Amino acid sequence: MTPAGTGPARRPEPPAATTAGSLAARQAELVAALVAGGPPPPGFAPGPLAAARAALLRKRAGEVARHWPLLAAGLGPDWPAAFIEWADGRPTGGGLRDGWDLARALHARAALPALAAEELAVREAQFRYDGHRAPRRRRSPALGRAGGAIAVQFAGRVRLLRPTRP
Repeated sequence: MTPAGTGPARRPEPPAATTAGSLAARQAELVAALVAGGPPPPGFAPGPLAAARAALLRKRAGEVARHWPLLAAGLGPDWPAAFIEWADGRPTGGGLRDGWDLARALHARAALPALAAEELAVREAQFRYDGHRAPRRRRSPALGRAGGAIAVQFAGRVRLLRPTRP
């Protein structure tokens, strides 16, 4: 016999699969409520959850502004509100992709500022992005257009062609 407390350490029993499954499901509900516009999960107060969601959207706007500075500058003081209105209820794809999707949405509504149109045209010439998969650098010559801006990529260099202004 071994004295008490000197035997091999016992590992705690793993939680039942249903407990782990329900925890994962609750975590998924919470994440969906915070970043994808899902309903508040049971047991969470709506007020603090809404405050956390707003803080995450502001943080996301800052990340997108770092990747798309001309888009943010072109929208000026309306930038945070414009981004939050667009992003609320959409899961993030990362700063680069979120900015790209927002710029394309603004372009489709003819609401893309001129600075942002130039930035979008350059990105469209540099990268392939279909809105679903991560952007990939182009290897062949390409042309990007947005608004009145035209960008040409050839031999790894991008040139912005400014239209003649009257």
